[in-house]
Amino acid sequence: MADSYKFIARRRNLVKVLESKGIRSSIVLKAIGDVPREKFMNQTLIELSYDDKAYPIGAGQTISQPYTVAKQTELLDLRGDEKVLEIGTGSGYQTAVLCHCRCSVYSIERQKTLYDKTSKLLYDLGYRANCMFGDGFAGWKENAPFDRILVTAGCAEMPKELLTQLKVGGFMVIPFGTNSQLKMLRIKRVSETDFEKEEFGECSFVPMLKGVEE
Repeated sequence: MADSYKFIARRRNLVKVLESKGIRSSIVLKAIGDVPREKFMNQTLIELSYDDKAYPIGAGQTISQPYTVAKQTELLDLRGDEKVLEIGTGSGYQTAVLCHCRCSVYSIERQKTLYDKTSKLLYDLGYRANCMFGDGFAGWKENAPFDRILVTAGCAEMPKELLTQLKVGGFMVIPFGTNSQLKMLRIKRVSETDFEKEEFGECSFVPMLKGVEE
């Protein structure tokens, strides 16, 4: 895909910013350094593409802060061959980062207009993620189980159906709690019936909603 020297330099600087904030995974930092975030931005905000901030993309959604994308991806503990379910395709930026981490990516978006726009954008940019319009709470049973599940919206209730679609030994990374008190969790499935939970601090996300929006 075409790139510009201006944005290449800004991506390199963003990688340094994320390193200074504690991101250590080489596979994640390389992905952040390779993915053209400007392609996923609202074009009126394109000059702000490499600020470490979230910005609106329409439909009441945002493109996540690069640090948040990097941190969630790092918590997945990727090696490069995992089958990953992403809940909330959104702008497609996180999806592209997962693709750059050499994962087999399955991504669900509940808003039809956003699904149509983002799935086409990802394809046009060369990212071969498997995208579906549907309810993230239901997961993607036909393609389960997954090595990793990444939830990109805040959940006030634990999505139990997603836990059943996680492989034993796999992780789900999810912002969990009320909107004002979300915490980043990593949940490991240790057996068919048992799960272990780790907390990684407070975070801020748009809420995860049930159903679909045509």
